Amino acid sequence: MELLWLIPILPYLGATLLILVGSMISRKQVPLIGAGSIGLAALATAVVGIDFLSSGQPYFQQTLWRWMNVGGLDIGITLSLDVLSLVFIFVITFVGFLIHIYSSEFMHDDEGYARFFVFMNLFVGSMLMLVLAGNLVVMYLGWEGVGLCSYLLIGFWYREEKNGHAARKAFILTRVGDTALAIGLFMLFQHLGTLDFREISARAPQVFTVGSETVVIIAFLLLGGAVGKSAQLPLQTWLPDAMAGPSPVSALIHAATMVTAGVYIIARTHVIFELAPSAQQAVATVGALTLLLAGCSAMMQYDLKRILAYSTISQIGYMFLALGVGAWSAAIFHFMIHAFFKALLFLGAGTVIALLHHEHDIFRMGGLRRSMPTVYWTFLIGAASLAAIPLVTAGFYSKDQILWLALAGEKGNGWLFTAALTGAFVTAIYTFRMVFVAFWGEEKTHPAHHAGTAMLLPLIVLAVLSTVAGFIELPHTLGHVQLFSDYLNPVLPEVRMNEALIHDEWIVQLGAALFTFGGIYIAYLFYIQQPHLLPPVKTYFSGLRTYWLAGWGFDAVYNALFVRPFVGIATINKNDVADRLSDGMVAITNYFHRLFAWTQSGIMRWYMMGIVIGTIMVVTISMLINT
Repeated sequence: MELLWLIPILPYLGATLLILVGSMISRKQVPLIGAGSIGLAALATAVVGIDFLSSGQPYFQQTLWRWMNVGGLDIGITLSLDVLSLVFIFVITFVGFLIHIYSSEFMHDDEGYARFFVFMNLFVGSMLMLVLAGNLVVMYLGWEGVGLCSYLLIGFWYREEKNGHAARKAFILTRVGDTALAIGLFMLFQHLGTLDFREISARAPQVFTVGSETVVIIAFLLLGGAVGKSAQLPLQTWLPDAMAGPSPVSALIHAATMVTAGVYIIARTHVIFELAPSAQQAVATVGALTLLLAGCSAMMQYDLKRILAYSTISQIGYMFLALGVGAWSAAIFHFMIHAFFKALLFLGAGTVIALLHHEHDIFRMGGLRRSMPTVYWTFLIGAASLAAIPLVTAGFYSKDQILWLALAGEKGNGWLFTAALTGAFVTAIYTFRMVFVAFWGEEKTHPAHHAGTAMLLPLIVLAVLSTVAGFIELPHTLGHVQLFSDYLNPVLPEVRMNEALIHDEWIVQLGAALFTFGGIYIAYLFYIQQPHLLPPVKTYFSGLRTYWLAGWGFDAVYNALFVRPFVGIATINKNDVADRLSDGMVAITNYFHRLFAWTQSGIMRWYMMGIVIGTIMVVTISMLINT
């Protein structure tokens, strides 16, 4: 466990080395450093994780050095390992390593090859720092680091204006949440005198009463930070536009980093939310609304990556719903399973797009199951897990657990369960609409070439995990023994159940299965079996389709309420007194610059004359002073 410090340091070392020598080494050597450092971090995670689990300790803490000690705020660069952070670092390093391997081939011909791996390594390192932090200040350092790296990676192809716009949009919108989080940290320190996670958990129940105004405000501020980073209502609009970045970036943002940071901070500060029931209920409500709204928008998209982007927003909505009903372990379990199948889907989508001459429109694809069999079968496995096909996919075991606890949990209710079940139905529709349109039917665009081993191997590994990983948490009706949630119990509270419903899990599973297969059948009916039924439906619901395609019009509302007024005020104010003052200073500086530049003419006789005049002036002044 003493090697814990190596896990976040290795990605940073890889990035530093590439900054120093990236332009001097060959393209074959760049991924050896970029992907190799993440692979070593994954290996260190495995070693540390096995050592930690075998030790039987509830947590391990390692202070590298003291950072600051001022005004009672004593902050060290402290890393803390428990089962919760172990799950996250496993996903970040292992999935991140697979994405780096994929990137070595996907980005090989890009002029910014070394720069790409620098940003990716910084991204992974910042996320590791976030989840291993022993206090909220170090966590906030990693939090801002992933925000910066997301800006750099979303706008990686910066020569295209839309990419720069998407990067700025992501940066600004997440800053809204980050500001709320920062204020929440100030309030926590003001009332508890500490920002250490363990001390907060110990002191908060002693200082705050359940439902007190202060703790509710703090919890809502923490929620504000979470909804910004995790792209939940009302700050979800940046994530679909983030698809402007390369496909491996999309996989890393959606599966292993950044958007799951909000889930992590709510789980890590669960004591605060349990003391603020209204805020915890808000978490569940935000999750339920987000999963529905994003799912409906996903059904209307035609860009392959944007479908998956809205899918991510929806699936994180399920995680928020689980956190809100107190199903803490279920949320973390779905986070892990989602990382496997969503990374698989994004990497599969990236392969399709790259081989089809950068075509994103699913309606210009078709027939790819014959020309890309490996990609098709792995993508199908990921899609099946996303749709939660019963028994044979990992997504079934993680998502259906949330469905059941949304109903049978003590803080669950019928409305939350209905929203989750409807979301499962919608998920099945848009997921298999994507599969049937892109991979079935007639071929419309022929692949330019075939993917290599570096791109296909991560797909196969992730496809296996998307199938078998669910068996580490079986439903209660199948026999629940010392599995995933049991390992999390020392860190996260067990969900409190409604005793009247505790034996009805099989009914929920059966209902969810029917809704899943019903959604798949609807997609098959309209896009494969009887496609002539689709145009009348599109015409009848044309207004709603346009609305959902535009993400429920949130961008238009924000442009009207915030962007245009701000730009208008800035335009009016661009020639104010402060600007004129600074413009005057610039003009004076330029004047003296031109004046002194005139003395540097390069003509020797002018220099000699200057020396002579200067000498005469010095002698004259000296004589006047002496007399």
